[in-house]
Amino acid sequence: MTTTPDPAPVTEPQTVHHVLAVVSPHVGGRAAGAALAGLFPGQTRVTVVESADEDPAALRDAHLLITGLAPVTAAHLAAAPSLELVQCASHGFDYVDLDAARERGIPVCNIGSSGAEKQNVAEQTFALMLALAKQLVPAHTALVEADWALPRLQQSITELSGKTLGIIGLGHIGEEVARRAVAFDMDIVYAGPRPVAQETAARLGGARHLSLDEVLRTSDYLSLHAPLTDATRNLLDAERLALLKPTAFVINTARGALIDQDALADALTSGALAGAGIDVFDPEPPTAALRLLKAPNVVLSPHVAGVTRETLVRIALAAVQNVIDHLAGKPLRDIVS
Repeated sequence: MTTTPDPAPVTEPQTVHHVLAVVSPHVGGRAAGAALAGLFPGQTRVTVVESADEDPAALRDAHLLITGLAPVTAAHLAAAPSLELVQCASHGFDYVDLDAARERGIPVCNIGSSGAEKQNVAEQTFALMLALAKQLVPAHTALVEADWALPRLQQSITELSGKTLGIIGLGHIGEEVARRAVAFDMDIVYAGPRPVAQETAARLGGARHLSLDEVLRTSDYLSLHAPLTDATRNLLDAERLALLKPTAFVINTARGALIDQDALADALTSGALAGAGIDVFDPEPPTAALRLLKAPNVVLSPHVAGVTRETLVRIALAAVQNVIDHLAGKPLRDIVS
């Protein structure tokens, strides 16, 4: 007696999701995007571009878009009818048109809760603070030019210990900066929408929640860690910069447009501020016309506070994991709009 073999099980064809990875050239471009693309499972098709305008067909077919500091405009969103998610591979999200995404019902996420950037941003913040306090740049330049500058510099070299650090935005990154400040015996004050939990404040050396203006008046060092929104754009304008002590230093490792850059250059040139450490600019890269590039007693770096080898790996993993979780039907993390 012969038996008829059972029919082979019918398998549904696996859905292939198209991910568009848009990575700006100034943060690694195609090479960084290719590394990010390699983290996705095989059934996902990933197209890597350096601008959302570069491949209109890929944008039209995209189900998910990951952006590494590359603008995503209302026009881009309108050109992507199948788009389900915009994932920012960064803490910031100001380069995405949130209003347009909201109108389309497309969630926008960052990697805020991952903590991927907090270690290096905190380290860069302190690198800039220490460079200013110890006058490292003018000291180095003078020695290279055979100038023993000690008599001239010693009056302006100072310590972090005992100084007040003001933090605007005591979130994941701001808290990491504050934690390091405790080790330097600094007093901590901060401005933000609401006070942190009492146990957090205690862990941060008794950090005090003050109004923004009081933080400005109190701080010897002021460090910005707020997101860039319509409410925070030019948060430090000429009027607010004038509230700072003339001996104060301003550190910005968040977003360039949080500060009126011309007003800051004016304050530094007039001696109304002691110095500034700036890692972020508006626009990026800055143009030669940016007056901060020629202002006195500034220490500048090209947005390196989130781009160590270790940080880039953590950022990519966090962004990709959120997208993969979305594909698996899991809740999204860090929805900003």
